[in-house]
Amino acid sequence: MVPVMSATAHQRDLLRRSGMPVTAQRLAVLRAVSQRPHGTADEIGTVVRAELGSISRQAVYDVLAALTDRGLLRRIQPAGSPARYENRVGDNHHHLICRSCGRMVDVDCAVGEVPCLTAADDAGFEIDEAEVIYWGRCPDCAADHHQNPPDMEDSDV
Repeated sequence: MVPVMSATAHQRDLLRRSGMPVTAQRLAVLRAVSQRPHGTADEIGTVVRAELGSISRQAVYDVLAALTDRGLLRRIQPAGSPARYENRVGDNHHHLICRSCGRMVDVDCAVGEVPCLTAADDAGFEIDEAEVIYWGRCPDCAADHHQNPPDMEDSDV
């Protein structure tokens, strides 16, 4: 029987394998992102502060940047939104985003092979990733929209 590694032990191992020193701040940020996938830096900072008691906003940003640079986190920045972070890395998955409430969920690769999409003209680039964001309304917002349609203002059309 293979022993099951605790989440914290796994996170320590990830940091060590990436060549990063294991610190309380890095572990807390990894745990926060794990608990709050697609969270913003401010949301992650709130979770980390609840765990550690105190950490500066800049320190959270610095840890997120370092973990992203090492490939332990993925940074996503949809149009009109602050950057968001997740620990699902290396699989080139995509995202669905609700236009109403901002909810973001993962969706597997459109075709199943990296980079999922083939550019009509690669301009000589060696493409290794495609970033796709599907926009729409989540089920809750769509149901609410259909039950409570927006008021139509009087118009002269």
